[in-house]
Amino acid sequence: MKLFSWNVNGIRAVLNKGEFQKFIENYDPDVLCLQETKAERGQFELDLPQYDEHFFSAIKKGYSGTAIFSKVPPIRYVDGFPEDIIKKFGITGDTYGDPNAEGRVIAAEFKDFWVLTVYTPNSKRDLSRLSVRHQHWDRGFLAYVQQLEKTKPVLVCGDLNVAHTEIDLARPKDNTKSAGFTNEEREGFTNFMNAGLVDTFRAANPEVTGAYTWWTHWANARANNVGWRIDYWLASKDIASKIKNPQIHAEQMGSDHCPVSIEIEV
Repeated sequence: MKLFSWNVNGIRAVLNKGEFQKFIENYDPDVLCLQETKAERGQFELDLPQYDEHFFSAIKKGYSGTAIFSKVPPIRYVDGFPEDIIKKFGITGDTYGDPNAEGRVIAAEFKDFWVLTVYTPNSKRDLSRLSVRHQHWDRGFLAYVQQLEKTKPVLVCGDLNVAHTEIDLARPKDNTKSAGFTNEEREGFTNFMNAGLVDTFRAANPEVTGAYTWWTHWANARANNVGWRIDYWLASKDIASKIKNPQIHAEQMGSDHCPVSIEIEV
């Protein structure tokens, strides 16, 4: 079973470029999780009868949003955080808005595991959303994963908007105070690891450098591979041993992010 995750930075844009169609034809994923769809399902034409589709779009038009396509229809989909998580961790938003209204999390229950896709809030260039991210979102997200793990192992994927260690970005020394590489954000990711989640790519490739999933549009960064690894597949420790062939597909164009994938024995 091949599972892919891709921040498309606008599904309409990647469709108009023809890159989404190429992606489906080339990789034929069994499960595809998308982030930053920036659209509701009725805003574009796409005919993929082989897939069960589920979209969780932001209330704000053209913003954020996630989706899951699956050849095997899940038992159920769960959109967003449950109310007890929202209340316990105070995930209520800020001047930018309410992250619970931005279509950021979908959980899909399958027979043997959950697939959880996430588009983590960006801390912003001036770090003005860092406190929401660090004090509320990351803690609530981990608690939600642990809540799901009480029923089945969880496969977490998506744009987590953090490079965990220096090996995960091209210029760590220049970015110690940049969104995505602050001590607070990295600590949040370390907490995921300490809770037993496995970074599938790094577990299989502990010393591989130059493996990135996002590149800024500035200064020809992608062509020069000056990037960040901020898109992941994480796995509960109970299922991590069944994961194989974690890959970063930097050859796939169409977005400022590239797809990441794993395979699992079912």
